[in-house]
Amino acid sequence: MSRSLTEQDLPDLARGAAVLGTGGGGDPYVGRLLVRQAIREHGPVTVLDPDELADDALVIPTAQMGAPTVVHEKLPCGTEPIAALRALEAHLGRRAGATMPIECGGINSMIPLVVAARTGLPVVDADGMGRAFPELQMETFGVYGVPGSPMAVAGERGETTIIDTGRDNKRMEWLARGITIRLGGVAHIAEYAMSGAEVRRTAVPRTLTLALTVGRTIRQARERGADPVAALAEALRDTLYGHLRVLFRGKISDVERRTEAGFARGRAAAVSFDGRHKLELVFQNEHLVALVDGEVRCVVPDLVCVLEADQAEPITTENLRYGQRVTVVGISTPDLMRTPEALAVFGPAAFGLPHDFRPVEELR
Repeated sequence: MSRSLTEQDLPDLARGAAVLGTGGGGDPYVGRLLVRQAIREHGPVTVLDPDELADDALVIPTAQMGAPTVVHEKLPCGTEPIAALRALEAHLGRRAGATMPIECGGINSMIPLVVAARTGLPVVDADGMGRAFPELQMETFGVYGVPGSPMAVAGERGETTIIDTGRDNKRMEWLARGITIRLGGVAHIAEYAMSGAEVRRTAVPRTLTLALTVGRTIRQARERGADPVAALAEALRDTLYGHLRVLFRGKISDVERRTEAGFARGRAAAVSFDGRHKLELVFQNEHLVALVDGEVRCVVPDLVCVLEADQAEPITTENLRYGQRVTVVGISTPDLMRTPEALAVFGPAAFGLPHDFRPVEELR
């Protein structure tokens, strides 16, 4: 059933999106402010369940791309993703009937809501990553046969360009990344235009609702003095993300972070509170793997999420700091993200990691 998303939903949505963003996807707080302003000016956003889409409806996902560290310094004004949408519509010769997130984490859970509020389009309750990933070909849309191009890229000064690489989504990413770097490290995009039938076949369903549930669960557990991590594990149990495991509790002891080739890359280390165990995190915008005492405890595409130790507030990779007290959890991904086809696109080998994928619920 469709529902209205209001300003009151945004704090929980942003918190949940930050958890599902696995440290990346851009700052959801910035996105929350953009959506709040758009809703205040234009009214609530209509969120459509994928089952409500007509088979032949045209859905155009919208998003931001670039290094999360750059977004802290180059805040969007909110019109850029609409420019990308309109450019792609003009190229296709057809207006969109809805927009949709490409990922359910970070700011990119919010950008389609800005577009929806400002254009009057509904936003589909689904996405193409089920979390956040750093590269555009790493989407379930592409894994299951929807080409990413033609896509539109828009800059902060009104620039737009169309990229068409046919079904070569990896080359599309490469070209779009180069344009984004030349636009100052951040751009807005419209891509993976598809039908309603293709949305139902290829998307991870109801992830905006999931983000709301995650954020609300953490808040309500804190308000009643309960353990928010335990409450979150219980809330996820009957969803597509059915397993949550605490991987580590301790204090951040080191962070190495650099911005290169349009990504925020680095490592973080932590020491357990009793000093007996060590954690290493490797990230490319998002956390890719968590190792405890050298052993893999969770690896992409499963979610590695860093939470503040007492309040379970999610911490993004650009906000990791020495001395932070953290709880690191692993969350399982839906089955359609664990197929051989999916792992070939966004499994450990796709990031050059020397680890095989094993589900987080099977690792000790």
